[in-house]
Amino acid sequence: MVSERKEGGGVFDELRHADMEQDRSILDAPVAPLPNPGEGGPVYSGEDDGPVPVIPWPNPDDDGHVPVAPLPSPGEGGPVSPGNVIQPLPVQPLPTITYAAVRFLNAAYGYPAFRVYVGNRRAAGLLNFASLSGYTRLAAGYQTVTVTGTDGYIYIQKTIPFESGGRFTVAVINRPGGLDLLRITDTCCFAPSRAAHFRVGNLARNSGALDVLLPDGRAAYSDVRFKEITSFKRIAPGAYEFLFAETNQLPDTAASVYLQVTRGRAYTVYLLQSGQGYNAISPLVVEDAI
Repeated sequence: MVSERKEGGGVFDELRHADMEQDRSILDAPVAPLPNPGEGGPVYSGEDDGPVPVIPWPNPDDDGHVPVAPLPSPGEGGPVSPGNVIQPLPVQPLPTITYAAVRFLNAAYGYPAFRVYVGNRRAAGLLNFASLSGYTRLAAGYQTVTVTGTDGYIYIQKTIPFESGGRFTVAVINRPGGLDLLRITDTCCFAPSRAAHFRVGNLARNSGALDVLLPDGRAAYSDVRFKEITSFKRIAPGAYEFLFAETNQLPDTAASVYLQVTRGRAYTVYLLQSGQGYNAISPLVVEDAI
């Protein structure tokens, strides 16, 4: 037992000797010397009670005003910012939509009533033969006009131009093997308050060329053929009778019409087919305000 304690003490002595050797090597390591006070630059004193340096304001002049550096004049010293200026955003103008006034006339002999559509919009419903719809406002430009039966059957579809500000009648007329659409311009020139206007349109496919005559034989129009719309003529107010006869075939007349003409009005006499025979026609009078 005594020999074991002696062996343990020897181990501790060796460890203590190694620690002493390590401490001696640390103490023998070279150390960089610190500079003497006043050498090598200022040394912080460790005191925080010293005054805080303050940037001095400029001395006021004799009147007590603090001098201010003048700004350069406009155009001198480079560009000057205008400040927070809100620039207006550019505004795009809205597109201008123009319109035309359009109505529809059923001049197609031998067909049932029609419905008329412009694009997807119904413009006339249950349009019987020899009947005329009221004006409807449509966007100017090319429009697709569709004529159907009351059962939805499409008889004809056609693209028609309409000028801005114009007034038009679109007539459904007969043609070989079916129907056609005829655009008629209703715009009339300005008339004095004491006058009226008059014209004729031949929409009867079974007619020949026709003359429009007064009872005394004077011709208002000559050789008016199918699908022809004459120009307006100015006439004085009063009562009139017009005769319609095939050109150079007097005294035979195909039809006649009486008109009581009022100033400031425009009169159109449409000649429509009224039967299967040649020159079987009847007049339809349309009166409009100028």
